[in-house]
Amino acid sequence: MFVQKCPLRCIKYGSLLRSGRGRVVTLTSDPTGQVMACHGTENTVEVFHFLSDDAARIKVKKRIRKARKKTSGSETHPSEVPEPEAKLQLKDEVQRISVIKAGGKVKSVTVVMGKGYEIRVAVTLNSNEVELFTIEGFNKDSEFHCLRRITSQGHHSAVRAVAFSSDYLAMVSASLEAVKVWNRPSLACLRTVETGYVLSVCFVPGDRHILAGMKDGRMLIIDIAAGDILEEIPAHTKELWSLAIIPDLRGCVTGGGDATVKFWQFELIEDQANNSKAKVLSALHTRTLKLEESVLAVKVSPNNSLIAVALLDSTVKIFFVDTLKFFISLYGHKLPVLCLDISYDSTLIVTGSADRNVKIWGMDFGDCHRSLFAHDDSITAIQFVPKTHHFFTCGKDGRVKQWDADSFDKILTLQAHHGEAWSLAVSPNGQYVVSSGSDNVLRFFERTQEPLVLEDEQEEEREREDGAALATGEDSVVPGQGNLNLPSKKTVGSERAAEQLLECLEVCQEYREQLLEHSQMSKSSKKPPPPPAIMTAYKVSTPDDFLLETLARIRTSDLEESLLILPFTSVCDLLTSLPPLLSRGHQTELLCKVVVFLLKIYHGPIVGNQTLLPIIVKLKKLMFTTVNDVRDMVGYNLQGLRYLQRDLEAREGVQLFRDATLQRKDREKKRKKRDRNLKRAIMTL
Repeated sequence: MFVQKCPLRCIKYGSLLRSGRGRVVTLTSDPTGQVMACHGTENTVEVFHFLSDDAARIKVKKRIRKARKKTSGSETHPSEVPEPEAKLQLKDEVQRISVIKAGGKVKSVTVVMGKGYEIRVAVTLNSNEVELFTIEGFNKDSEFHCLRRITSQGHHSAVRAVAFSSDYLAMVSASLEAVKVWNRPSLACLRTVETGYVLSVCFVPGDRHILAGMKDGRMLIIDIAAGDILEEIPAHTKELWSLAIIPDLRGCVTGGGDATVKFWQFELIEDQANNSKAKVLSALHTRTLKLEESVLAVKVSPNNSLIAVALLDSTVKIFFVDTLKFFISLYGHKLPVLCLDISYDSTLIVTGSADRNVKIWGMDFGDCHRSLFAHDDSITAIQFVPKTHHFFTCGKDGRVKQWDADSFDKILTLQAHHGEAWSLAVSPNGQYVVSSGSDNVLRFFERTQEPLVLEDEQEEEREREDGAALATGEDSVVPGQGNLNLPSKKTVGSERAAEQLLECLEVCQEYREQLLEHSQMSKSSKKPPPPPAIMTAYKVSTPDDFLLETLARIRTSDLEESLLILPFTSVCDLLTSLPPLLSRGHQTELLCKVVVFLLKIYHGPIVGNQTLLPIIVKLKKLMFTTVNDVRDMVGYNLQGLRYLQRDLEAREGVQLFRDATLQRKDREKKRKKRDRNLKRAIMTL
């Protein structure tokens, strides 16, 4: 058999009762196999120690001695007391160690046992923190204590903005609670500054300071060397969505939710806070551009002649930088533009919108060169590669994509984040790309020297899309009723279930023919034909068992969709095979559901087919009989449980929790009704 040829087998040896609730997420052991740790969906980690053979035997003897001592003190006759089992059990080999309570929800765990029976457990939390616990020995009274906690080496919330320094040796990232500076070669965190909710961030020319745009409209100037906030400027009254350095490196531009674009000039002022003659960086407000809608993104062209502003009304307005006069308006997006960028030669502008499209425009006349369906969700960031017309995009679908603005081709796709991707940045030399997302991480990509064949990439992506696409289309149309669709959604799982069901019917038909041929042959052939390999894999020996097992393995959510995909000939074969299954009394609810659904969907063809009439009549009788049997069994068991409940309540003198809860609900309902009547009476008076 197929199972006997398998070199690996799993036999259940025993079970361990956990103190936590819910499922087990991670189960790990140390390299020696003496210590095991596991955790679930809570903030606790449980550790178990596997005893040696001698210690396990001693534990068995203690368990037997304890059981005999307990039975000797009872009034039960010794012949009626079962002898304690002397066989080695799992609970005899495993010793529970104290439970670890972590500082948050546990994401993963690893364990190692050192010298002197010291156990160390490293725990990773969902908040990007790492905790190291230790315990000496395996005593029950010993408790784990935290040896070290790493909290500042990663963001604890979604990372909303990233940027590169001018020498691309440093990166800055901003999240909902802090701004972090990273070393690009070593990817180590250099500075962490607690700020609050940051929406935009950039380096100041010179790479010694950082500008951060806050959700409350403030603009922070942060000193990297000191790791401190130099100044908090109330730049806008609402969200500061976008920051952009002016190409002459003398100032910056900010855009906020208060429908204004403000120009700022960098200057050095005396440090009045510390009464020092040393000068510190500040920003002086010079001009303000007032608009009709909230500003979502701003960008100044590299030639410092035009400024592009994305507004909440789904348009992009371009103004002259020197006079702030209106130049052109780019319209065509159906939803607001969330990001934009201008090419190095100031000839192209690309815009990314919440309508999932990227539009490539000309800066001279504002004509749309091409509109690309870029992502499966809103596009959150877009940036050109320096000195090229290639650009990167990222979206809430978690992907990072590279495009060619001249040929309008997609160059590559990177699956960057588990969740939304909020921002990306391209290094000034174009060799590195960093992206950030809602999974609290930064993804760092480096350009390789490997040649990229665009046709091969497109072919691989097409194959992936074809593998994920539905072979029978997206719609679930009811046969004979083209205007009616099922409320459920067709999935790849329902198509796979339909294929398995078709294969099952075909295999059953062939095997029945082989069995019939064998029965009609002479008696010299004693050995029946072996079942097909797929039936052996399902651990069944008859076609009826194979069909029942196939139906039972289909998920409930995919059952109706898979039956709807079947052709009518297969539906007839399935209905013909169901009476023997119903007569057994197994899986009655599933089989009745299949019969009722097929009769509803294929009622017309079934009624018109005379050969199916006796089968339908037989199915009707069997369904009534089996359903009545199931109803009787459920009613009998229900009354038995109620009898046990009443007996338990009479013996213990207490009420079960469910009844007590129901009575409490009745009291609450009566109290609310009484209060309502009282209020109505007061209003009447």
